Amino acid sequence: MNRVVRLATLFVCAIAASVSGDARRLRYTPDSPLRVLIVDGFSNHAWRQNTALLRGMLAAAGGFAVNVSTMPPPGSAGWAEWRPHFDAYDAVIQTCNDIGAPPAAKPHWPDAVKEAFVKYVRNGGGVYIYHSAENAFVGWKSYEAMVGLCWRDANYGTALQITGSRRLLRIPPGSGLGTGHGPRGNVLVTRLADDPIHAGLPRAWLSPDLEVYYYARGPASHIHVLAYARDSRPGLGLLWPVEWTTSFGKGRVYVSTYGHVWQGDVQPASVRDAAVQTIVPRALQWLARRPVSYPVPKDFPTAGAVAVRGPITLPD
Repeated sequence: MNRVVRLATLFVCAIAASVSGDARRLRYTPDSPLRVLIVDGFSNHAWRQNTALLRGMLAAAGGFAVNVSTMPPPGSAGWAEWRPHFDAYDAVIQTCNDIGAPPAAKPHWPDAVKEAFVKYVRNGGGVYIYHSAENAFVGWKSYEAMVGLCWRDANYGTALQITGSRRLLRIPPGSGLGTGHGPRGNVLVTRLADDPIHAGLPRAWLSPDLEVYYYARGPASHIHVLAYARDSRPGLGLLWPVEWTTSFGKGRVYVSTYGHVWQGDVQPASVRDAAVQTIVPRALQWLARRPVSYPVPKDFPTAGAVAVRGPITLPD
């Protein structure tokens, strides 16, 4: 083989290796674990307990290899060097939330991490925006574009309401209220349309200890609302999204208000809900572009009864 042919062969092999690496996210075998990264480190919720409960939930589900990347305190040497390796994972669960922190001490990701996160999603990564992570990072436009609907004031962006005829009503900035929620409780969740994450699930079910955000606001673009529920304000309750997906570049994003874990919560019903323990694995499979094959269990709740399972076994 002469030198020109050898170089051409090496070039073709290099191209093939590159394509194989890029396509690895799209090709899976049933016995390959789905690689998940949980990003945590700050929140007005009980983020350490939340991460432990998520890890326990996914360990019980099976088929998930979960790692955690915890942001060190802002300004520390560890913070400046903190670099989650997003590209090593099939899906990322983002739990960080800076809402309510004093402006002078507001936690935030280093710019290099923000840039890597945006690149990961834009190039085809999948992100689960977990519960209050929807509230985070006011003014980070790329993040707000990924989330679509965030916890923001009345003038910040567009809200989406579901009408009685199951249509989406766009509420412009300055009309209506800023984002909020009423008391948590057993909430009837209704699917708006058919989608892979909810395939085989009932049309409606009761979910315990659920917060329904009213007037969540943002760019509200590239949004596919999966499920909705009525907010709990007495005499004022309207229908709002509780699950939706967005697209960002080539990436997929799933957002929901499931999974409230507040300070002092140990084993809240919000994460022991059979619906949540079914939807979280299925959403991750969809984000990673795997077949959504996690089974619908016999104890999945109905429109008339919640299904709260026993305690989640926490990791050591």
